[in-house]
Amino acid sequence: MHKPGTWIEVNDLMQTGFGYELVVSAGEGFAPDFKPHFMPKEMLELGVFEGKYMNDCRDEFPPDWYENAKISDTPDPSLNYFGIKSRQSLQVWQEKGWIIEPDPRGWFQWYCRYYQGRRIPEVDVLQIKRWKGFARHVGQIKANCLPGDTSCRPRQRQALLQWAYDPFI
Repeated sequence: MHKPGTWIEVNDLMQTGFGYELVVSAGEGFAPDFKPHFMPKEMLELGVFEGKYMNDCRDEFPPDWYENAKISDTPDPSLNYFGIKSRQSLQVWQEKGWIIEPDPRGWFQWYCRYYQGRRIPEVDVLQIKRWKGFARHVGQIKANCLPGDTSCRPRQRQALLQWAYDPFI
């Protein structure tokens, strides 16, 4: 893990010549109202985004994040924890205005960078607000599924996992 003050240089398929400074230690200094259930490494190991997310970004993040990650060169829903497709294309995210710069891949990229220690207050506030709004899916699962029945609403559970919420409620 990098230390505060480290400059991260990004050169991948979606960003070249971009960089940012880590201002806090990894996994620390989160906003008080942002309490994700999973770290990015755990999410990648459990199986998210059909294994096709940030595969070309390995130089930006700690190598151990990828040691047991379920990744693929092509989208593969069987790599998702719940074994089903549960994502929309980046094009859909762009069309709906869900991409907040400087993170062209969306919320999870922001979360990975935030977890690493990057802070951009105006962006962080917006992304945390979006994360908090996703909690409505927890309520829907609780209202419609028996406790412990993880076969109920697997698409919604996969989406929760992809937003760092506990899908095993």
